[in-house]
Amino acid sequence: MLEGLVQSTTIPILEQVASFSQARHTVLAGNIANLDTPGYHARDLSVEDFQSRLRESIEARRQQPLGLSPGETAFQLSRNMAEVSKEARTILRHDQGNVGLEYEVTEMVKNQMQHNLALAIMRSQFQLLQAAISERV
Repeated sequence: MLEGLVQSTTIPILEQVASFSQARHTVLAGNIANLDTPGYHARDLSVEDFQSRLRESIEARRQQPLGLSPGETAFQLSRNMAEVSKEARTILRHDQGNVGLEYEVTEMVKNQMQHNLALAIMRSQFQLLQAAISERV
């Protein structure tokens, strides 16, 4: 019963957003750590791909009959997050590296803001659930 209650909120979606931003933060930090590594090419997780897969999962969840288990259409994004895009977004330097510090820091800040927003919304969802369970308003 409690699982169905949690699944009926936006908490599973927010969990996927937080997980994705955590994984992306790790990749971006690796890019910065390898800033001076000759031949290192910047990596990133595709935000657009994640958003389209999340959108598909949300649509499938909306069309799910209430009698089915939420796990049947649960988000299968964790395995897709392992795919790393090989796109070069900065200028290739003479040492064949393409990591741009300004770009990577900007992406990390945007990613951190997305992560913090997902956690703040998730926190408020848990507070609402707690109030509903304890019959307080």
